[in-house]
Amino acid sequence: MRGGISASSAAGPYPTDLPRRLSAADDWCANESERDVREGSLSLAKKGGSGPVDGAVREAWPVTGVLARVLRGLVKDKVFLVLLAGLVAFAIHQPARIGAFVTLIDWPTIAALAGLLMLTKGLEVSGALHAVSRTLVERMATERAAALFLVLAAALLSTVLTNDVALFVVVPLTLGMCRLTGMSVTKMVIFEALAVNAGSALTPIGNPQNIFIWQRANVPFGEFVWHQLPLVACMMVALLAFTAIAFKPRPLQALEHEGSSLDSRLLTISLALYLPFLIATDLHQAGWASGGVFLMFLLFRPRVVADLDWGLLLVFALMFIDLRLLAGLEAVQRLMLSAGLEKPENLYFAGIGASQLVSNVPAAIALAEFSKDWRVTAYAVNVGGFGWMVGSLANLIALRMTGDSRSWMTFHAYSIPALLVAAVIGYALLFLG
Repeated sequence: MRGGISASSAAGPYPTDLPRRLSAADDWCANESERDVREGSLSLAKKGGSGPVDGAVREAWPVTGVLARVLRGLVKDKVFLVLLAGLVAFAIHQPARIGAFVTLIDWPTIAALAGLLMLTKGLEVSGALHAVSRTLVERMATERAAALFLVLAAALLSTVLTNDVALFVVVPLTLGMCRLTGMSVTKMVIFEALAVNAGSALTPIGNPQNIFIWQRANVPFGEFVWHQLPLVACMMVALLAFTAIAFKPRPLQALEHEGSSLDSRLLTISLALYLPFLIATDLHQAGWASGGVFLMFLLFRPRVVADLDWGLLLVFALMFIDLRLLAGLEAVQRLMLSAGLEKPENLYFAGIGASQLVSNVPAAIALAEFSKDWRVTAYAVNVGGFGWMVGSLANLIALRMTGDSRSWMTFHAYSIPALLVAAVIGYALLFLG
């Protein structure tokens, strides 16, 4: 099993079984949902009546509250609004294809993302992550030490679990730690996104673009790792130095001391479902696996389903449509043909540029049609994961995780310099070494 991910060049710009990432565990969401239910019950009580109709309304009210919360969140979500505007523009430009837009969505990926969202939300709601976060706080002396630990953990996990799953493991712990200590959630999650982009570049199973390149090139696992090692080592040294500068050596202390109750039943359900879900996803059964997880939580802990960031799934659906339509434009195709990709230097910069435009996974697939130089392509699309937020889908997930509507500005303040440094490192290793 390759970290729960499979790739196929026949699947279009994205692999069909790519599990996608986590949304921030936001207490506000839970409070809003509970408030909606509470207010609904009060209004019904004032009207009187306790017959079957009233009971049905009461049961439907939480769904109404969840839908209202999702809509409120989407209206404030800049990424969603940009993607929606892009969809409208494409619909005007290609009205004959509107009916086929839905076929551009990678439904197995959406299903895998939904399942992982529910499982990680179950762990968070159970209170287990709060306990683990408190233990980490007690063992870390300073904010800098905690940041370095989390960045290293994210990078190492991404080499074997893929960058997506690594975020699902590390970010919930980060959110809990930041709640306990008052550390900046936005900055810490952004650095973890940079870490998984860097760390996942090492192995063929670290991210979807590497899986595709590795399968296409048909090279041994060890040869791929050996080629990527200098790039990843240099990027990680630079990232750790960047982390040490960005986070101060302030003492790390919990802001509150009361414990959090542990829902052992929910914890058991979440942990028991995790491995079977990943295995089923790797076996191309993401839809059935996600449906099973949904039913389990709906039956035993419906709050997990209610608190989920369902808007994230809509954001990803729009992203698949927009990026695939963009990659298929004649102007984009002509640009690729005129780029002189037979020259390694041109291929390198084209890979970075294409990643900034359509994300690094479709960029890798597009470049494979014009060049067989997997070594340059692997460097280019992994470096291209930094920079603009669409460079890697992990970047978009990280922005969503923060729960901060202005996080994209902070993200680019760190990610664009990271792109410049990584691009120089990659160029030097490929052409000046």
